[in-house]
Amino acid sequence: MYNLLKGKKGIIFGALNEHSIAWKTAVRAHEEGAIFVLTNAPASIRMGDIAVLASQTDSQVIPADATSIDDLENLVVQAMEILGGKIDFVLHSIGMSVNVRKGKHYTDPNYDFTTKGWNVSAVSFHKTMKVLYDKKAMSTWGSIVALTYMAAQRVFPDYNDMADNKAYLESVARSFGYFFGRDYKVRVNTISQSPTPTTAGTGVKGFDGFLAYADKMAPLGNATAADCAEYTLAMFSDLTKKVTLQNLFHDGGFSNMGVSDAVMEKFD
Repeated sequence: MYNLLKGKKGIIFGALNEHSIAWKTAVRAHEEGAIFVLTNAPASIRMGDIAVLASQTDSQVIPADATSIDDLENLVVQAMEILGGKIDFVLHSIGMSVNVRKGKHYTDPNYDFTTKGWNVSAVSFHKTMKVLYDKKAMSTWGSIVALTYMAAQRVFPDYNDMADNKAYLESVARSFGYFFGRDYKVRVNTISQSPTPTTAGTGVKGFDGFLAYADKMAPLGNATAADCAEYTLAMFSDLTKKVTLQNLFHDGGFSNMGVSDAVMEKFD
């Protein structure tokens, strides 16, 4: 351990179970000296194991619907009271598609489902930053990170409307990140992670096949959830103080590949 986050205070959204990237990030942040609060929607708290994580990391859990400004305001105020000051880092690890859950094809969605998924997966990030910005809750040189996926730039048919949600999320990071940087010297970035077998990821049709394909395409292989936690900690630390408005690919090199020998062997 490096005491990389010693004395830093944070909010971590989206830890559901031990497979979650947010969960692994919380464990590592605790090991690196950070203190933080955990948050998730009340339904997700009931379904998941976040109380176990809270006990493991000496953290408190504050339920919050990330689509609700009132809930977010309560979360931020309580977090600053519990932690004793402004926030140094925030992880937004939230995403869902009702259309995917219900088996609705991209060409024939239920648009009410589309709106709900967009609100949860992407607009919630704008709302979170608005509350942090309005309340001047972030420390100077603080870091806000959201998790995304390369379907925001390239076509992955079964990723469905989550691709649109991630594209919007990345745009919000750049646009709001400009104002956060200009006014408060706060960094805002997205991490575009390899396909990862989280609860949300495994809900995508054909996930196992694509996971294997991506691993053969990437020269370093897929980045795991634990790997992503390490990278996220680097983005929270003071070692990346001038990195902002970036979509950072964390995928073993997959994003720059055309084809690999391992994949070509399947067709030769």
